Amino acid sequence: MMQRLPICEVQTDLEKKFTKNRITILVGETGSGKSTQIPQFILRMSNGTEKIAVTQPRRVAAINLAKRVAEETKTTLGQDVGYTVRFQNMSGPNTKIKYLTDGMLLRELLLRTSLDQYTTIILDEAHERTIITDLLMGFLKTLLQTRVNLRLIVMSATLDADRFSRFFDGAEVLYVQGRRFPVQRYFLSKPVEDIVDATVRTAIQIHSSEPMGDILAFLAGQEDIDKVVDTLNDMIRSLPVGLPELVALPLYAALPPQQQLKVFEKVPGNKRKIIIATNIAETSLTISGVRYVIDGGTQKVKVWRHDLGLDSLLTMPISKSNAAQRMGRAGREAAGKCYRLYTETDYGGLRSQMEPEVERCDVSFPILTLKLAGVTDVLGWNWLERPSKAAIMSALMQLYTLKALDDEGKITELGKKMAVLPLPPHLSAVLLDAYQKGIADAVLDIVSCLSIENLIMNPHPDKRDEVNGKRLPFITASGGMGDLVVLRNYVQHYRSLLSSEEKKEWCKELHINYRAMSNVEDVRKQLESYLKAGSANSKSEDKSAKLGPSILNEQIIQCFLTGFVSNTALRLPGKTYRTIAGGQNINVHPSSSMFDKKVDAIMYTEYMFTTKAYARNVSPIDLQWLQQIAPHFLSRRTAGSDY
Repeated sequence: MMQRLPICEVQTDLEKKFTKNRITILVGETGSGKSTQIPQFILRMSNGTEKIAVTQPRRVAAINLAKRVAEETKTTLGQDVGYTVRFQNMSGPNTKIKYLTDGMLLRELLLRTSLDQYTTIILDEAHERTIITDLLMGFLKTLLQTRVNLRLIVMSATLDADRFSRFFDGAEVLYVQGRRFPVQRYFLSKPVEDIVDATVRTAIQIHSSEPMGDILAFLAGQEDIDKVVDTLNDMIRSLPVGLPELVALPLYAALPPQQQLKVFEKVPGNKRKIIIATNIAETSLTISGVRYVIDGGTQKVKVWRHDLGLDSLLTMPISKSNAAQRMGRAGREAAGKCYRLYTETDYGGLRSQMEPEVERCDVSFPILTLKLAGVTDVLGWNWLERPSKAAIMSALMQLYTLKALDDEGKITELGKKMAVLPLPPHLSAVLLDAYQKGIADAVLDIVSCLSIENLIMNPHPDKRDEVNGKRLPFITASGGMGDLVVLRNYVQHYRSLLSSEEKKEWCKELHINYRAMSNVEDVRKQLESYLKAGSANSKSEDKSAKLGPSILNEQIIQCFLTGFVSNTALRLPGKTYRTIAGGQNINVHPSSSMFDKKVDAIMYTEYMFTTKAYARNVSPIDLQWLQQIAPHFLSRRTAGSDY
């Protein structure tokens, strides 16, 4: 199987280039075998003396690739071949090929700037242009000037090679064709209104009429994926007699690792597998057996709003490059078919490539990382693609407000602790403040909830009153302190239930996503271990269980205010609020426990815009808290205003 990969046909030529070049840009089409074979080529070239790091943007890819290479090399996973992802390390001092997420390599680089534990670094899936991959390229460009024995290979599945080559001063570009079988494309004659329904109907149509072969469907986010999986699994019993059994499985980043890995397992007997995934399955993940692809045509994209100081998670059309990658999943092992749930005219209007994260996302984390690394001139640093000056200034101001930077723009001790937590800076600030105050146990529950998408679902209008009635006791128990405290009440009740059946039933009644809630518990354990490790020299007794509910709830909101001081608003006449940071009008979302409550000021963690601007995860605040926590922010923002 391995020898039939296209990249094996050019192994000798590639090895000559890798011996000659310190930096190589390798464009390997999907199916070429680059992710599994290139590290093995490098190792054989050196008679097993190399130490190789291979980065992946996603943990599930790093784990799966390491397992496959360990199988191919007939070694035990964790010895010669291993992996390191957040909260999980399957490698040792003698590991020769280590797959790791780009975030973990960045963490290693900050702890050991020479990276002398490696002789070759391979940046895989560079075309995805995550902020962390861009940061790594900048750091490695500098490191290559001092480490003459370091080799760098930048691998991409699409033709963005010239940009990478120019960045690395004219590095040689190599091309390897992939193994592609023909894939028939089908477009819709008119747009669909309900993408969930269209995906289900297309899946059943394929299952009923096409020869055996697994199905891979792409949808934008977790909520739609879970709906399709649940609907298909409910329909299995009503399928016509004689059809193979259909096994529906979800795949998205928030799933626990053991559930993610289920999609790679073969299903026994006369069964057809259908995987419903986000764009996590577009490139480096190869799911054996896929013959049919359903492309929903959209993806979730984070877009940073400088004026609001918030990320907005938007559902947007994919690019033509994304569409090609998705279609290619059906032609890896045999001829396949791709069903695009959009019209050919809509396809013609798609952009060629998605813009990189650094152009559309909050850059406060990379700026904080650069400050931790001792970079003073963040604007003039080795950016592959420099963020706008406005984005950098916004990030610097945000970090200053969070007290991660001092008046001179230097990183503070608090900022150093924030930089090593696996959270956005504002949530790191919240957690560290809670630890200092001795209420981390309570705040961890809420931060874990905010780290998971689509935890609280919107009920159907017909069931809204019934569901709201069942949620009411948890809202009442919050003492009017808003949605963050309500989230903690949900988590505490969920934790008190003894069996998984009870938990599932309770989640169903309250329209809480059971899969997401079980993920909250996993994330909480992981964050707790990081917090204790990072705060080993500042032990703090947790007082969460000893404080009265009203005092504890107030302290919880004050902790969140340290991270979300920019996300505050003062009440205007009527139901509208005006943001302190930008003077924009905003409304409390109808799903909030604070809807129709009249308070002088609010804090929110999420912004969304539909017919108008809405605040979500809303809590009431006292302006005195704001004056105590960030007096410089309040005076600067309200000076000259009409408040």
